[in-house]
Amino acid sequence: MLAQRFAAPSPFRTLPAFLIMAIVLPVLAGCGYNTIPTAEENAKAAWSEVLNQYQRRADLIPNLVETVKGYASHEKDTLDAVVEARAKATQVTVTPETLNDPEAFKKFQDSQAGLTSALSRLLAVVENYPDLKANQNFLALQAQLEGTENRIAVARRDYIQAVRDYNLTLRTFPSVIWASLWFRGNQPFANFTVDEDKLQVPKVNFGTKQGG
Repeated sequence: MLAQRFAAPSPFRTLPAFLIMAIVLPVLAGCGYNTIPTAEENAKAAWSEVLNQYQRRADLIPNLVETVKGYASHEKDTLDAVVEARAKATQVTVTPETLNDPEAFKKFQDSQAGLTSALSRLLAVVENYPDLKANQNFLALQAQLEGTENRIAVARRDYIQAVRDYNLTLRTFPSVIWASLWFRGNQPFANFTVDEDKLQVPKVNFGTKQGG
């Protein structure tokens, strides 16, 4: 009997613990305990969208290069520069830790900026080839590339804002209390160093649009 008494805890002994949890959990939620993990997940989701759109652009480039090559094969240096820039951009290793590593993040950003620059030079060369600009396959690539560049700009903007919100939760009251007590391992995320309004998006108008 004595063994059974010790083996089976009385419900009255556990009742205070349940009462404490029932009181404490709403208080924690009301004080913003969930602010940090929520902001962190929002930033990670925004980052995933950035990666998706950059990958979408990378997937379009081989077809773009092959189409241009069919009409302007002697523009070899420009075409090779795009291929090389794409290779460098896709070879950059991106891991979950990239967001906490400013150096790795800058390497990723620089590689994408290099591809943007090479792509801009290629699109400038296209203006010298009217037949290429009239090619139906090229027109389809134009529409896809233009849409992708716009999505990249939007994804970057959303990521910049999400990271600002997350980083602020780690430094401002009252969430800084939870950061010091429960989220000590959380570190600020790296962000793009180029402001969105200064981002040079390649112009994809191949003379087929009206207006200025």
